[in-house]
Amino acid sequence: MDVTRQIRFIWKPLVFLTCLIPAALVVGDTLGITGALGANPIEELQDRFGNWGLRFILLTLTVTPLRQLSGWNWLSRFRRMFGLFAFFYVLMHFLTWLILDQSLLLSAIAEDILERPFITIGFAAFLILISLAATSTSTIRRRMGRRWQKLHNVVYVAAILGIWHYWWQVKLDATDPAIYAVILSVLLGYRLWRRRGRKGSPVRTGSGKSGQQI
Repeated sequence: MDVTRQIRFIWKPLVFLTCLIPAALVVGDTLGITGALGANPIEELQDRFGNWGLRFILLTLTVTPLRQLSGWNWLSRFRRMFGLFAFFYVLMHFLTWLILDQSLLLSAIAEDILERPFITIGFAAFLILISLAATSTSTIRRRMGRRWQKLHNVVYVAAILGIWHYWWQVKLDATDPAIYAVILSVLLGYRLWRRRGRKGSPVRTGSGKSGQQI
């Protein structure tokens, strides 16, 4: 079996199931099978989903640098999956707040979004992720052409807003958002370094196709 078939029929299903483990543990803890949610279950659910959303955003952004540095081009085949899982966990974070915390009360929801800055920027990050998830298919990418790459580069903005949202939310221990901020800074720094390197290198001609860079 060649590498392409191995990735499609073996590794992608395994990675997909692995990405579902955090959600499965949440369900198990909610039912009291694998653990418990603690004294404040709604806040615990929000924190878990939000954390995993940020982790998957950073994992998605790590794929391209790791592929470029290692030469493992097959890594790019997992990027969209990681990105969609990032959206899934952030969506669950949002729905937990919307349904369980705010009880779908529109007045309370609007007040939180407009008057609590950390929720405002979190909601802005969520809207960005909606646009990225909605345009993630190959068909839409072909139709958008170069505009697709420009749109999907704003995933960095979503990551910044998401970490900012988390940092403002925590009251005592900011260790986790600080770690996420350091990782994102490294990824952004690498991207800027690569861009400067390309601008300083001589123009190359040829028929090779350039891959998406995120």
